Amino acid sequence: MNVEIRQAIDSIRPPNTGVYAAAQTRLRQQIRPAGSLGMLEPVAARLAAIAGTLDVHLKHKVIVTCAGDHGICAEGVSLFPAEVTPQMVFAFMAGAASINALARHAGADVYVADLGVNCDFDPALPILHYKVRKGTSNFASGPAMTREEAEQSVANGIRIVRRLHAECPIDLLGTGDMGIGNTTPSSAIIATLSGLPVSQLTGRGTGLDDAGVQRKIAAIEKGLSINKPRREDPLDVLAKVGGFEIGGLAGLVLGAASLGIPVICDGLISTAGALIACELAPAAKAYLFASHRSVETGHRFMHEHLGMAPLLDLQLRLGEGTGAALAMELLDASTRVLAEIKTFDEMKVTDAQQ
Repeated sequence: MNVEIRQAIDSIRPPNTGVYAAAQTRLRQQIRPAGSLGMLEPVAARLAAIAGTLDVHLKHKVIVTCAGDHGICAEGVSLFPAEVTPQMVFAFMAGAASINALARHAGADVYVADLGVNCDFDPALPILHYKVRKGTSNFASGPAMTREEAEQSVANGIRIVRRLHAECPIDLLGTGDMGIGNTTPSSAIIATLSGLPVSQLTGRGTGLDDAGVQRKIAAIEKGLSINKPRREDPLDVLAKVGGFEIGGLAGLVLGAASLGIPVICDGLISTAGALIACELAPAAKAYLFASHRSVETGHRFMHEHLGMAPLLDLQLRLGEGTGAALAMELLDASTRVLAEIKTFDEMKVTDAQQ
């Protein structure tokens, strides 16, 4: 295994259990019925344990949108042509896309990372240049990438987090994606890890009709049959049927967890990256939050595999980090719930629960 991946995995430490217990106690003692703020309460306690304090401030929020192209598009699995991927990268840089608008609202900085876009970007462009190769190979006829390339993509994600954190410490990291055709490798990843039928896990992506969905299912089934990814080896799964941006997303999770940074994970593709990360390092899951439930069929099964409940269900199917940006505001709210709501004792209010 790549030394940077191994070092990141070995550096992950569990959140502070003492602070977590203190947070739970304070939440139970606040002047309201216990549990009445639902999922905001466990989120607040988890963030407190990660930060090591009951008064958490998520001042510097960052969203990294990882981009890459996919050879599997040759199988007709997407409505959009592959040239849309670099076009969207330029839209992100211009601040014109959905993620830019929602990140501005959430007070988050957006960075676009090229992990494998089929385009020769000018090195002077203000993006994160971490290209492994100009797009994966068609996994319906062979592996999407070599194992070395898979490891490089994950290591690059780790490097991105470390670089950004060194420039200005990150309090909360959101993950996002861009890559035409990337719901196909994401569905292949959850099919491999869950063992469930491909037909049960495959959605319409950018809006495929019934015939398009059947092509997509057939392409995934063919790829799994040819490549035989080993579910016990997450890097083999990534190499056989994954994507460079998915590897980068896995690296973001590992890198953030190794630095003690909470991660808010976006939609289907970002969660595919989180799956790879948590298969490599189960300890990373303590730093991971699920932003929302996508309409993509496989997303629910990804959450079930991770044992996580999403914060939102807004019928989103975009990616880019948009769900993560929306959920950041809920994480902000949860920190204020814990720190600012007074207890019965502090306000000398009679506690009916005693």
